[in-house]
Amino acid sequence: MAVRLQASGLVESLMSEAEVVVVNTCSVTAEADREARAYIRRAHRLNPSARIVVTGCYAQRAPEELAVLEGVAAVVGNSHKAFAPEIALSLAANSTSEPSIVPLHSLVNSGTQIWADDSFAHSFLERAQVVPGVDPGSQTRPNLKIQEGCGNRCTFCVIPQTRGHSRSLSEESVLKQVRGFVETGGNELVFSGINLGRWGRDLEAKPTLAALVRAILAETSLPRLRLSSIEPMDWDAELIALFRDFAPTRLARHAHLPLQSGSDAVLRRMHRRYRPWHYVEKVAALVAVCGDELTLGADVMIGFPGETDAEFAETYEMIRALPFGYLHLFPFSPRPGTRAWDMHRQAPVPPKVVDERMKALRELAREKTRAHRRAMLGRTLDAITLHTPTELAARNKTTALTQNFLPVEIEGSIEANRLVCVCAEEFAEDFALRAVVK
Repeated sequence: MAVRLQASGLVESLMSEAEVVVVNTCSVTAEADREARAYIRRAHRLNPSARIVVTGCYAQRAPEELAVLEGVAAVVGNSHKAFAPEIALSLAANSTSEPSIVPLHSLVNSGTQIWADDSFAHSFLERAQVVPGVDPGSQTRPNLKIQEGCGNRCTFCVIPQTRGHSRSLSEESVLKQVRGFVETGGNELVFSGINLGRWGRDLEAKPTLAALVRAILAETSLPRLRLSSIEPMDWDAELIALFRDFAPTRLARHAHLPLQSGSDAVLRRMHRRYRPWHYVEKVAALVAVCGDELTLGADVMIGFPGETDAEFAETYEMIRALPFGYLHLFPFSPRPGTRAWDMHRQAPVPPKVVDERMKALRELAREKTRAHRRAMLGRTLDAITLHTPTELAARNKTTALTQNFLPVEIEGSIEANRLVCVCAEEFAEDFALRAVVK
């Protein structure tokens, strides 16, 4: 959106000076909703004359809730996100342009215009060419979203309502993006999606994600590709084999498999499409190909409705037995319109119990992270340099990320977006790896 607005003649400015403020919201948890509302209120207090455009998942799920907030001039759901830039442009000072699509609703009291429906006919995947960020604060390793939406219908998840059905960027478009990224000097590209493993299933030829990755690594000179989160059931033999066929310099040894729970009963209540033993088998297959250099990550939900002490213990023991390098832990958040919303009303897990379980898993996660990173000491790993924070740069240090997703501090000053080989020599109390260039 920023790229398209800049191409129309607008320039980025401080929020306190902006004519239009675009807020891209999340709605995956109640806390995300709260933070979005707080940000909008803060933007209005800081700049009362700014016209605020709210888009994203919260704008799709509950547009009227956002439309009544002071300062909000337009609410654009994901269903109409392709029009967000021109809607924002029409609200800029002295603008005479009008959006090419009329709003579906206008709030009577405030006049706030709303574009949101459940057709998702005007949503879009990436249009602007993805490039490596050259300025501090930008992404050295940008994400290319090649898939949008999800049809899994997990009982706790609001994404089908906010993102719609699964849609894929065409193979031709993906290859064009990758080649353009390489031509602009990009070294590491991250493939992302709401349900990345389902890429291609909505396209006419039904291509697979594995076939797409193989084509990219065979037909382009992209130095390194990283895959973001992929559901356990989508790690098939063809996809796992890519780690065997391509060196870590080309395909990062990093796999994120959402777990959510290690209890079969809880997974069934969640309507997750795998069982604990399926998950263990996928991890074993990945480790067999990648070795212990693989950094394995997972999402884990605590306090799903009805979760008993015994069910939580199953999750805890499963995590303890697997070679995780990091975990994303979060408490269950009831979302209106989902089946788990009613489950929560019938069998909520007390907040105190959730807190105790979160604390136990945080401690276990720290142990797993510490053990995995310690195992990398003395090894030579490929890495990419990042934009280094000012305080570290002043100490003649450079931040980098290894191909297997480990943050390191390198001795010396190196500009961002450089591929280097490093040897981790020291393990700090904050779990950071201190390294030197080999």
